[in-house]
Amino acid sequence: MLTVRDSKAKLAQQLLQDLFERGDTAIVDRIVRPDYIQHNTLAPDGADGLKHFTAAMREQFPQADLAPRRIITDGDLVLLHSRVVFVPGTPGLAVFDIFRFQDGKIAEHWDVIQEVPATTASGNDMFATLSEPRTEALGQRWFTAYNKKLVTAFVDRLLVRKDLTAIDTYVGAEYHEHNPNTPDGAAGLKAELGFYFDKFPQLSVTPKRVIAEGDLVAVHSHYIDTPGERGRAVLDLFRVSDTKIVEHWNSEQDVPETAPNNNTMF
Repeated sequence: MLTVRDSKAKLAQQLLQDLFERGDTAIVDRIVRPDYIQHNTLAPDGADGLKHFTAAMREQFPQADLAPRRIITDGDLVLLHSRVVFVPGTPGLAVFDIFRFQDGKIAEHWDVIQEVPATTASGNDMFATLSEPRTEALGQRWFTAYNKKLVTAFVDRLLVRKDLTAIDTYVGAEYHEHNPNTPDGAAGLKAELGFYFDKFPQLSVTPKRVIAEGDLVAVHSHYIDTPGERGRAVLDLFRVSDTKIVEHWNSEQDVPETAPNNNTMF
């Protein structure tokens, strides 16, 4: 028998695959609220807006393939980390989708989308699991609250307050990096962030929501490198093992000047 957690995760995954792989918009009437709130920068508000947008995408990209790699459920929120390939043979996109459920139906959606590059600074792709145990299955669910608190403190100290010593405190000796611009290991992370903080001394990072389950913790944030800029939506996903952060995936997307909805990306 499915738990409530499994049911939400299954519905969120089914919605994406029905819409983008099968072109079946009927699922929207079954599991999406009519007053659905959309934060995607290309899609309008409402359930009908979702149907029209995804039908147009399906018509343009009939061979779209969506491969979820990780799913986290935290209360009324479900996060999916997926590789999406709209055109066969291309590297595709690294996509994080966040869905909020209300009364058993999907009520709101955020996402962060980044193109997959041909190469990365670390040599690691944007999707693999490299830390032990090398499984995409969630681990240590009984540590969810602890891991959520640990990552929240890490992000506040490192990214909000720009304290590089947080890496020494929170990051493990085994650390695998999937940000395509950052070298592997704790030393690579410290060097890259040190350069970034020096380049943008007025950097502002504002976490908007933290979603955690087991050994995975996701932080959805607004990064503004220089005051007055629109900034970027960033989704950072961390894996925690034995009280240390051992792996990191992320996607980044520029905040556009305009969008077909008025809800912002956050």
